[in-house]
Amino acid sequence: MARGRSPSTVAFLRALRARGVPAAAISSSRNAGAVLDAAGVRSLFDAQVDGVEAARLGLAGKPDPALLLEATRRLGVAPERAAVVGDALAGVEAGHRGGFGLVVGVDRVGQAAALAAATAWMVDVAMQAFRDRDAGGCHRSTIASTI
Repeated sequence: MARGRSPSTVAFLRALRARGVPAAAISSSRNAGAVLDAAGVRSLFDAQVDGVEAARLGLAGKPDPALLLEATRRLGVAPERAAVVGDALAGVEAGHRGGFGLVVGVDRVGQAAALAAATAWMVDVAMQAFRDRDAGGCHRSTIASTI
């Protein structure tokens, strides 16, 4: 398995892809493309907004929602009809500030309480909601902040 690649994240992205739900990779890093390539997951995303694009477009970094809002624009979806999935407080706060329909916090480093305080669903609840929702339901687009 490629360095930095999480099997549960890849499975989630593949499930989205199978249901026809578009996804974007959002990162303030200027090497996000290289990270996606190294992990072998670039093809699972329909759009990418990274530090290179942020600099080119003059977008503020997280927790400002500008990067996430640019991703929804590229996917052609309104923020209130999209979800943010993030493992960092800045990304979760950006989703909340941007008015996204769902903000999910993935606790990878023992910060569950802080993520929950930032108005994020915790990942186990959100994954169940995703499994229970058919492709015709709400939240037809997902913004995945994975790197």
